[in-house]
Parts: sequence; C-alpha cells; structure tokens
Amino acid sequence: MTIEVRVPQLPESVADATLVSWHKKPGDAVARDENLVDLETDKVVLEVPAPAAGVLKEIKLSDGTTVTSGQLLAVIEEGATAVPGASAPAIMAAPGGATTSAQAAAAAKSPAAAAKLSPAAKRVVEENKLDPGAVSGSGRDGRVSKSDVVNYLSAKDATPQVAKAQQPAGAPAQVPAGAPAARGARAEQRVPMTRLRARIAERLVQAQATQALLTSFNEVDLKAVNELRSRYKEQFEKQHGAKLGFMSFFTKACVEALKKFPSVNASVDGSDIVYHEYFDVGVAVSTDRGLIVPVLRDADHMSFADIEKSIANSAGRARAGTITMEELTGGTFTITNGGTFGSLLSTPIVNSPQSAILGMHKIQDRAVVVDGAVVVRPMMYIALTYDHRIIDGREAVQFLVTVKQCLEDPARMVLGI
Repeated sequence: MTIEVRVPQLPESVADATLVSWHKKPGDAVARDENLVDLETDKVVLEVPAPAAGVLKEIKLSDGTTVTSGQLLAVIEEGATAVPGASAPAIMAAPGGATTSAQAAAAAKSPAAAAKLSPAAKRVVEENKLDPGAVSGSGRDGRVSKSDVVNYLSAKDATPQVAKAQQPAGAPAQVPAGAPAARGARAEQRVPMTRLRARIAERLVQAQATQALLTSFNEVDLKAVNELRSRYKEQFEKQHGAKLGFMSFFTKACVEALKKFPSVNASVDGSDIVYHEYFDVGVAVSTDRGLIVPVLRDADHMSFADIEKSIANSAGRARAGTITMEELTGGTFTITNGGTFGSLLSTPIVNSPQSAILGMHKIQDRAVVVDGAVVVRPMMYIALTYDHRIIDGREAVQFLVTVKQCLEDPARMVLGI
C-alpha cells in the first residue's frame, strides 16, 4: 500500500515554504515519524515526519522548490523492506529544478557528518554536491555552519592557483609577460539568500522606511549585578538548574521601565496607537540561519529562574531549528545583546510593528567618578532605538534612566520602586 507524504498545514501568516533538504533518498527504509525533509519558512524550519514505516518509493519535488500546504512531496511503500544494494529510483524534480539523487547520494556517504550540518549548511552542501565529512565544523561538538561550508568551497577553489604557484623550475610560464604577479586566490561564491535572511532584510528595511527611528544612549555600572551573580550563582544553578545570567536582570529592569512608560510598550496601527497592557518581551538569538526573536510571554509574571530557563531553552531549539512559529510571533518590546560578540556601541533597529528595542553591549572595565573618587567599574553602554512618532525623547531618556537605576540598585526590582 502506498502512502502519500504531503506538506503539512502551514500557519496562517505563512503562504508557502522552501524545500531545504531531503534526509532520505528513494529506496531507503523509513520509520514512522522519522524526519524525511526540512521545509524552511520565513521564521522557522519545519520537519516533515514519515506518516508510516516502509520504504521511500519516490520523491516528487527537489531541493529549493517552493511548496504550499497539502502539496505532494513523496510516496512511501508502507510495510516494504529496503533491499540492500538495490539501485534507488530517480528523484522527480519540480519544473525548472535539478534532480537531487546525486546530492542525496553524496550526503548518504557520511550520515554522521550530515547530522552535524545546520539546515543552511546542508542546503549549500547539497547544492554543491559535497561530501559532508570533508567539511570541518567550527561550532559546538563539531557542528557545521553555512560559513564553514562557504570557507571550504573558497579554499577548494583556491587549490588550482596554489598548484600553479608550485610548478617546478623550467616549467612553461603560465602568466603572460608583463602581467602582475598573482596575489592569491580571489574566489567568489554565490549562495541564494535563505527565506529567513530575506525576511529579516525585508522587515529591517520596512522598519527604517515606515518609522521615525531615533536612538538614545546611557551607561550602566554593573558592579551590583556582578556582586549578586557572584554571591548566588552556584546556589541559583543548583536550585533552579539554570545559570544566573545578565539577561534576566535586564528583562526585569525593562519590564519595570515599560510599566512606567507605556508608550515604549505600544505600537502604531494605522492612525491609532495600541497600548499593550501586557509585557511580551522578545530576546534576540543569533543562529546559523540568522537572527530570530523568541518571545517571553507575560515577562512581568516570570521569576529570574523562569526567564533564564526559558531563554536557554528557546535559544537551544532556535539554533537546532526546532522552535515553533508561535514562540516567535508577537512581542511588545525586544532586547538584543550585541555585547556577546564584542560590540561596544550600536544602534539596533526596531522589530516592527514594535516601537522600541533595547541594545545591550560589551561589559568593559572603565575609570569612572563615584562620590568624588576615580574608581574602576564594569560599565556597559545601553541604547534605546524608538519610534519617535509615538515616543518622545523625554520618555526614551527616562526609560533608559529607569533601566539604569534598576540595574545599579537591583533592590528596586524587588521592591517595585
């Protein structure tokens, strides 16, 4: 009995998806609920599980095809057993698409290595028909990112140039007389923009084109926060099973500031201002596929431990590509931490339709004046980019001052003052 594998029902806000990569090739045995193929939407990568156990009889669409809900992807022969050494049927390509049987075979050469590929890296590997085992990963546990694959391709293309430079003495000259000496490889790689990256670009341009964005800055002395973390981090982790990081302090401080300045938590809808009476704080997470923003729902009701555990869980699933669309939808305010990568100062762009975003930066010991004396303190610049259409400069500055006060005297967040 044959079973059809179709594109699952996509969320209302998603019109279509892109078929990223097949994990099986025709003729392979599949188990029920085993992931067959990855579909990339504007926000997440969706897995399509096998509806029944058997053998993958036929693949109807190739990698890179744009698909919609209910579209036929493949056919499974239910209850069949794969025959060792049997040749796999050809994959049927979508109109205008190239067949991917060679790509699938290349990936099958090294299944363990293929498992370490991020979705974006896997797509580039299969487009260039590479052996996954030949690419070294720079991520945790050897995970291979798209940049690792691009670097591998650049080095591979540079090999012929190196060979020419190493020709033995007396060999015919390969460079015309009077031509300048070779300055090394100048390879280029053209890689299609992922749907997520394209969507990020679209939203950022839209925000800058439709909002009156302005950025205000302040600086925070994190001595008190550092002392609290040092004093309680071991007990906190032992009791809650999560590390006590900086993000919970900043989330709590932002919530206190949002309560005092509702316009920073508001959004524009046509000619109306929508004041949100809840606090859904998005925390930007960097992944191989791009920046995504999981949302902490009702952050004002979350404890420090709840915030830390939720961020760690969301970040892990975001980087693994298993986070859900619902977790990325909505949000009334966003926090982004460029300091993780060493940024000292930046002007973050608002995550539309929100009206403001807080940028954290690198903590750096600096000489500051405290009570008339010059002391060294762990300082951080913070930035608030906001939509000047509904947020006045006064409110933006006072918002930052409130965040600063909460972090420099964390007792304020406990006492609500």
